Amino acid sequence: MKSWKKVLAVGAVLATTLIVTGCSSSRTTSSDKSTDKKEKLVYISMPTEAEERWVKDGNELKKQIKKSGYKVDLTFAQDKVEQQNSDIENAVNKGAAIIVVAAKDGSAVGPAVEKARDAGVKVISYDRLILDTKAVDYYVTFQLEKTGVWESNYLIEKLGLDKGKKGPFNVELFTGSADDNNAKYFFKGAWELLQPYFESGALVSPSGKVTKNFKLENWQDISIDSWKMEKAQSEMESRLAKYNGGKTHLDAVLSPYDGISKGVINAIEGQGMPWKPGTDQWPYITGQDAMVTALSDILDGKQGETVWKDTRALATKVAEVCVTILDGKKVKTTETMNNNKFDVPSILLDSKSVTKNGASDAKDTISVKDVVDSGYVTAEKVGLK
Repeated sequence: MKSWKKVLAVGAVLATTLIVTGCSSSRTTSSDKSTDKKEKLVYISMPTEAEERWVKDGNELKKQIKKSGYKVDLTFAQDKVEQQNSDIENAVNKGAAIIVVAAKDGSAVGPAVEKARDAGVKVISYDRLILDTKAVDYYVTFQLEKTGVWESNYLIEKLGLDKGKKGPFNVELFTGSADDNNAKYFFKGAWELLQPYFESGALVSPSGKVTKNFKLENWQDISIDSWKMEKAQSEMESRLAKYNGGKTHLDAVLSPYDGISKGVINAIEGQGMPWKPGTDQWPYITGQDAMVTALSDILDGKQGETVWKDTRALATKVAEVCVTILDGKKVKTTETMNNNKFDVPSILLDSKSVTKNGASDAKDTISVKDVVDSGYVTAEKVGLK
């Protein structure tokens, strides 16, 4: 009897040991999976931190991805192609699983992302399309041409061209940086609507930068390098020399970006032109990105319109793409954008036009207050009372 008791006791101990070992093994596997997830790195390369929007984009994207439990590195290339290429190569060396790139130069970044793809890294083109390479897995941005459509429609409406006014109205047109593929699409959307008015003579450019014979492919002739405010200001000062100290009236400015718009405004004010903001004498000026300075200028009557691309939505969508990839699932896309090598699977988000008071009859034209109410900026920052 005692021997049987010993056998049963030993059996019970063994059974308990097996159960405990089994549970321990299960916990270890779960822990390993968690550790693996935490070790997966997403590397974000933004073009510069000198511009408000890229800082906001980068930080928002980093926050969104970290919420899903993955590691994130965020770098800024300080508007230097060499720095961005070096940052991307560094990401490969650090074992990044995904690299998100908002390219400083869409073509120049190609060799660096090709090295990343050769190393098995997934590449996501953020807002700006990476060109001339097949080393791009996905592209996420906003409806590019729609930006130009918003801007040109604002000018057409304000000048009364849509109601048959013949002008001629004096306007100046700007495009974005020549090394940014998006700039071409922004202008394409605008030029398709404005070109007929140049051909008819309803719109003229006293500076001579744009004539009725201007073509879409000439868009780089009126570009502002790196989208810089200072360069836009210098260019606008040169153009204002044709306005005879304000005796020739400037009716409107097509600006594709708020930083350029600010440069234009600074030039007008700095040249002592007799046009007063908030009156019919002040030119209608467009923009893009709903920067704090632009929203403030809209409230002050210095800028008429900006295109709001809610970067929180963009960051959320890119974060979703990253997590889907890291979780081993398939990313769903409905659009493509050609980068001169192939049609890149793309996701294109909607934007809105922002004016001081919005438009009650157009849900996609909203007010500065609407942007504030969304939580994108605070009333204090833009000076909304």
